[in-house]
Amino acid sequence: MTEAVADRVYIDQVRSLFSSVTASVIMSVIFLINAGLAYQRYPTTYLLAVGIMGCGINLVRVICAAALRRRAFAERLDRVEARRLELYFSLPYVSFAVMMGLLGSYVFAQSDAEMHMLTICVAVGYCAGVATNCGLRPRLAFTSIALAVGPVIATCLARGGTTYVLTAAIATAFAFGAARSMIVRFNESKAEIRTRVSSVSMARRDVLTGLPNRLALDEFFEGRLALSAPDTLIAVHYLDLNDFKPVNDRHGHAVGDQVLLAVAERLRASVRQSDMVARLGGDEFGIIQFGLRDAEEAYALSSRVAKAIQQPYALDQHEVAITTSVGTVVNTDRAISLAALLQLADADLYEAKRRKASPGLRIAL
Repeated sequence: MTEAVADRVYIDQVRSLFSSVTASVIMSVIFLINAGLAYQRYPTTYLLAVGIMGCGINLVRVICAAALRRRAFAERLDRVEARRLELYFSLPYVSFAVMMGLLGSYVFAQSDAEMHMLTICVAVGYCAGVATNCGLRPRLAFTSIALAVGPVIATCLARGGTTYVLTAAIATAFAFGAARSMIVRFNESKAEIRTRVSSVSMARRDVLTGLPNRLALDEFFEGRLALSAPDTLIAVHYLDLNDFKPVNDRHGHAVGDQVLLAVAERLRASVRQSDMVARLGGDEFGIIQFGLRDAEEAYALSSRVAKAIQQPYALDQHEVAITTSVGTVVNTDRAISLAALLQLADADLYEAKRRKASPGLRIAL
């Protein structure tokens, strides 16, 4: 549970990187103005190259952030994918900070007080933006700030003189202040996300089995429905355990609870990582599958689940044997609600029970 919460904290913090691209667009314009004015004063190949590369990198950064935003906010984002997205975001971000540092150090190496004023304002503004937009990923933020203002600070110290030394000192103080602020914000964010995730997780988990509950199933369905391709199939399965009441009557509710726990584990092992299995109540469970290529994949899962559950259970010196009935509905109509699909799958389940058939009549919509 602790590891799962830590993963969720990390994922939410990575998602914060993709919350908006507005600041990046504004920074592109400001950098272009700064680099353009510097090139007008000092028309060198170096400044031209830095300006073009900086604008190009920032354009890539904006496009990358916008293109990956959908993946970043996907319902089933895991830690591995989040780490990959953070890397994709960080590469152009850090590269742009390098361009900022190269531009700033070149300008401060020249004797032009007006350009110095403009460039230090741009650098400080950039650092403030980094602290705001990347504050929840301190390593990325610290690296970017150091690369952007470090060369300016070094150049000021190299020039010497009271004004430049004080400029370097003030820029350093701002950088350390931003770092301190980010650390505080990062720690507060971790605590807030942990509290929220733990609370949400408890509200959306079945107390006995730890499976998602009906609320979580609804949210999963709505979230994945918005992201699913229109030409793929959705399958909804409704399960209940046959002769579960006699298990409780014969062996007691403690053994019955152990059976439910064992069934939950077998269901988890039977589904794909992208599927969701939930306990709907009592001895009833639901499974949702997205992204199916054909209906046979859904019926294959029905069969796999039935075979897994019918294997004997050795619990507290008791051997218990139960089976399950599964109702399956395969859907192509995105307008049908989960409640309606569950109702259809439930009807299929009871028809299977009535006929004493193996899972399902294969209802397709």
